[in-house]
Amino acid sequence: MSSIPHDGNGPSASAAERDLRNLHADHAAVAPGEIAVGVVIGRASEYFDFFVYGIASVLVFPAVFFPFLTPLDGTLLSFTIFSFAFIARPFGTTLFMSIQRRWSRGTKLTGALFLLGTSTVGIAFLPSYATAGITTIILLSLLRFLQGIALGGSWDGLPSLLALNAPRGRRGWYAMLGQLGAPIGFFIAGALFLFLWLELSKEDFLGWGWRYPFFVAFAINVVALFARLRLVVTEEYTQLLEERELEPIGIREMLRTQGYNLFIGAFAALASYALFHLVTIFPLSWIALHSQQSIPSVLIVEMCGAVVGILGTVASGWIADRIGRRTTLAVLACLIGLFALFTPWLLDGGKFAQDTFIIVGFALLGVSYGQSAGTVTANFEKRFRYTGAALTSDIAWLIGAAFAPLVALSLSSRFGLAAVSVYLLSGAACTLLALRINKVIESRD
Repeated sequence: MSSIPHDGNGPSASAAERDLRNLHADHAAVAPGEIAVGVVIGRASEYFDFFVYGIASVLVFPAVFFPFLTPLDGTLLSFTIFSFAFIARPFGTTLFMSIQRRWSRGTKLTGALFLLGTSTVGIAFLPSYATAGITTIILLSLLRFLQGIALGGSWDGLPSLLALNAPRGRRGWYAMLGQLGAPIGFFIAGALFLFLWLELSKEDFLGWGWRYPFFVAFAINVVALFARLRLVVTEEYTQLLEERELEPIGIREMLRTQGYNLFIGAFAALASYALFHLVTIFPLSWIALHSQQSIPSVLIVEMCGAVVGILGTVASGWIADRIGRRTTLAVLACLIGLFALFTPWLLDGGKFAQDTFIIVGFALLGVSYGQSAGTVTANFEKRFRYTGAALTSDIAWLIGAAFAPLVALSLSSRFGLAAVSVYLLSGAACTLLALRINKVIESRD
């Protein structure tokens, strides 16, 4: 039975290092740095798509698609549809794994990113509720679900390949590279909405300006598609993926043989995923509805938070290579739990307190989320890592992040911000419990 390793050291490290040297001897042109470039580009484009939708769920959709509701209820309905993509992700993974088994990895990736781009840009063409009524809400829901199908199918295996080819003692560093896409994608999305909000009147922004980021998302997806295809369809990378046994395993076989690893991996990273939307999307909605701060000031602070998140993600690689990924996740889960206790006071305070919540939250998110990929890829035998990493990530997103803005805004509006504390504390507790279970399994092995 496999488990989450502390780091790259251990009895099997020498054998792994020999395998790596032999592999590099056969494929001199393949380097971890080159894989890392494809990983960062791919993840940043995907996160940009999702953050464009998330920000629009607060600033645009309540007024454009749900004008018949109060601002609070309109935002809650936007967050309900926001969750559809995460519900769809496991189905997308299953569908596109089947496509890969029947055709090829390149066909799967092309189809998934084409679907992601078209469903994203399709949102830009939706008419307002005043024009199309309930039909436009149905179309928005469908396109959001298709976004999730596409994101589940866009798994290219490069993070798993990167983890397997990372130099000894640098696995924490290489594990965090793909996670950089989250704060980078958020920063770009936030900057674009900030520019449009400042340059356009409110009428123009809600009339047509908000659609522009969705067109940009399509263009970015096209660039990312060619950048990733350049890697995954080459003979060198195809052979490397095959030699590393990174193959699309059937979902039934995965659940039957690796079900315990799927859920341990998902819950081990749950503190990070629970925090993810609570420092990116939720503060924007809470402050917009309950605070006197302007939207531009909140976006600027969140962009500064994204920069802090980038630095935290980079720092996570250095920390994990010295104390181990499991220890890093455990320490950060404790810090997130501590942070949760201060959440009501910070979010319900003045501008300085709210800004502190965002900046500190992004710092914790960067370090914790930076190593969440380590729990995904290291928990499986080689041949299961390709599919296992994708499904574990899908489950973690679904359980930890899909409903976070909806639950946090709904409960906090009714019962107060203490509900957000409970949500974060539950995520931290699940992470610590999963890591403890994994440690017990490891000691038995």
